[in-house]
Order: sequence, then structure tokens, then C-alpha cells
Amino acid sequence: MIPVFVVTGFLGAGKTTLVNRLLATHPDTALIINEFGAVAVDHHLVRQGRERVLTSTGCICCTAGSDLRSTLDELLRGRRDGSLPGYARVLVETTGLADPAPVVNSLIPGGLPATALRDHAVARAFRLSSVITVADAQGIAALVARHAQALRQVAFADHLVLSHTDLGPPCDLSALTAINPGVQVHDSGDPGFDPGMLLAPGSYDAAGKGAALGDWLAEARGPGHGGIAAHTLAADAPLERARLMKFLAGLVAGGQVLRAKGLVAAADDPSRPLVVHAVGHRLYPPVMAEAWPQGPAGSRLVVIGEGLDGALLQRRFAALAAGARVPGLGG
Repeated sequence: MIPVFVVTGFLGAGKTTLVNRLLATHPDTALIINEFGAVAVDHHLVRQGRERVLTSTGCICCTAGSDLRSTLDELLRGRRDGSLPGYARVLVETTGLADPAPVVNSLIPGGLPATALRDHAVARAFRLSSVITVADAQGIAALVARHAQALRQVAFADHLVLSHTDLGPPCDLSALTAINPGVQVHDSGDPGFDPGMLLAPGSYDAAGKGAALGDWLAEARGPGHGGIAAHTLAADAPLERARLMKFLAGLVAGGQVLRAKGLVAAADDPSRPLVVHAVGHRLYPPVMAEAWPQGPAGSRLVVIGEGLDGALLQRRFAALAAGARVPGLGG
């Protein structure tokens, strides 16, 4: 059976960074990326093995595993007919808002019932090896206290990989190990950390991970996204970089944004995409990518947050794209 590894973690935790490290050392890996929002962005940030990457913008944690099983079936058919290169394992990178319970349930024996012939084929071909949760070392304790999805991402994990450890000491992890006594904690910034050890084959076992897992696995679906929504911003004309960064700075200062990410055509060099991203109040310096992915070379941003006025956000981004003055987001 082909081992499947679920890589999860809350918005902005650093899942794609870890996935890139895993693919660099294990190129014979197929990758399924699930994104929250109508425009897929994360798959453009994967640097290795793009010929084995499949994406879905339908949330696999809210469709009772049907989208995941369908995508695994697509991988299986590609393996059989030769349309995809061979692969020894599968990584599933979930959206940052994923509840792992339905994802795990769709991959373990005795989980979600089969509803189609393809489900039986997937069950015979794939097995869940482990759940790998990436967590911001400074912010994970607060996220677990506030968001059910973050709590469950920790609770279901075999491995907890701490990211952003270079930005300061980690928060108190005692609450996390209390949630999941059996979790193995790793510092991704430790020179001795070998990401490849996360891909050791095995079979997922919920035992030792907390008493609540059995009840969560018995649920038909996850708890939903709690009022969190994704807003897509698009522009065909290149954007002036300084005004774009001012727009993004004002956006994250409002306190409602959980994650913002995208590829932008900057006016000073539209031949290559500018990668921008923010997590909470943290706006990262933009990075120029090597080349545009296939498709139109226009700006595409996804903003995920709580209580955002989507219509107002669209108007202010349209003003930015048109070169007009953009009022503060609080005005």
C-alpha cells in the first residue's frame, strides 16, 4: 500500500516551507494541496515535483472526505496509465482551516463508509501513515485556545513541527502535550532536524493521542470555519509596489486578517511574480519568484479573515489597481 502523510497546521504556520523541504529530499512523492478560497495560490509556491502536484480549492474537511478520495483515485489512475510519474508516497497539505478528523476518517480502516467504487480502490491502494502538524512556535498556544481547528490539528498529530523558532523562544508547550501526550515535538530550525524522518512508513493509530479523538472521528463532518471567510482580489494591470505594501500594511493592522497571500505583477518588473504574504499582524517582505506559472500573469491575492467586509475590501483593491487614492481600511 502507498503511504499517505497528512501535513496540516493553522494559517501561516509554514506548511508549504516544510513540504518544499520534504520534496527536495524525496522527489518521488505525489502532493495533494487543498486550499481555502476560489483561487489556488499555494501550489505555485511549491518548488519541486510539480508534475506530481494535484490541487483542490474545495475544502476536503467539509466534504466528508469525498474530494480527498476522488483526488487519490486520480493519482491512482495516473499511476496505472502512466500519465503521472511514479511515486512512492503521497503528501496531503491541508488548508490552514482544516479539521483533521474527516481527513483522517477518509483514510483509516473503519472510517467513512465507501459511497462509490473508487472509494474501495483507494482503500486498497493507500494507507494513512501519520499526521504532521506545523505550528508557529510563538503563537500556537493562543491559536489552540481560540480556534477549534488549531486544537484538533495538534490533537491528531503524530509529529508537531515548530516553525519560526528563529523569531524568538517558543511559547509554553505544556498545554499542547496535555492535549496530545503522544506527540513528538521537533524544532524545524534545529540544524540537526531531518525532515525525512517524518516520512517513516507506518500506520496511523489514534491511541495515545487524547480521549476526544474517538468522538471527533465518529462525527460526520468537522465543526466548520466559525465565520472565517476567504476573499479573492484580482487585477490584470501591474501594481505599484510601494502602494501595494501600504495597502497590505493597512490590511493587517485592522486585526481581522488571519492570512493573506498571493502572486502580484509589480509595475517595476511585471515579468516575474512578486510573492506577498502576511500572517495576522505580521507582514513579510515580498520575494520575487523566478517565473510566472502557467496562465495569465496577473495579480491574484487571497485574504482570509474574520468579519471582513468583502465588498469594501474589493472596492479598495480596485482603487489600488486603478491608481486611485486608497483610504485607510478603518475609514
